[in-house]
Amino acid sequence: MFMSSGTLSTQELPLETWVAEQGDQFLVDTKENIGYLIHSDGTYAKTDVLTGQRRIVRYIGRTYDATTPIGRWDVQSTHIKGDRTTFGPRGLFLRMYKDNEQTPYGIHGHRTFATMLAEGDRFRSMGCILVPEDVLTLLEQTYILNSEHLGIATVYGLEEYAVPEQSPLLANVRPSWLP
Repeated sequence: MFMSSGTLSTQELPLETWVAEQGDQFLVDTKENIGYLIHSDGTYAKTDVLTGQRRIVRYIGRTYDATTPIGRWDVQSTHIKGDRTTFGPRGLFLRMYKDNEQTPYGIHGHRTFATMLAEGDRFRSMGCILVPEDVLTLLEQTYILNSEHLGIATVYGLEEYAVPEQSPLLANVRPSWLP
């Protein structure tokens, strides 16, 4: 399971009151483009996200399908990128790893995140997960609290991952670094 076992809550907390805790994880529904910051007790906060364009793109010398892939991920490193348009005002890039292997995917901000969100097309990235800067800060804090790890799951729709008697946010995936 993606979450730690135990009694879970389906209580949603306002994003403005969210405080990062050790053991928090991030679930991204790429169908609805909603991200869920989840505490180990199952309480959560929702945020808008932007994910990959659902088409073949040519970007940074590569040609590939820019759809954000589904799976289990672990952020194991952070980087500061110089391109403040693509990577937001701080240039912070949280690198996603799969099976302990670095991938080209990550979580980052974007200078025009709010504008892109307002335009309604939520499939705008080249495969990465784009988040508002305040959420990026929360994810960075979680990464630090978790000894430089952040468990992430990307799913396409929550329905098939729901555990009705518990939290609708439980995915049947679990990052390898969790106890």
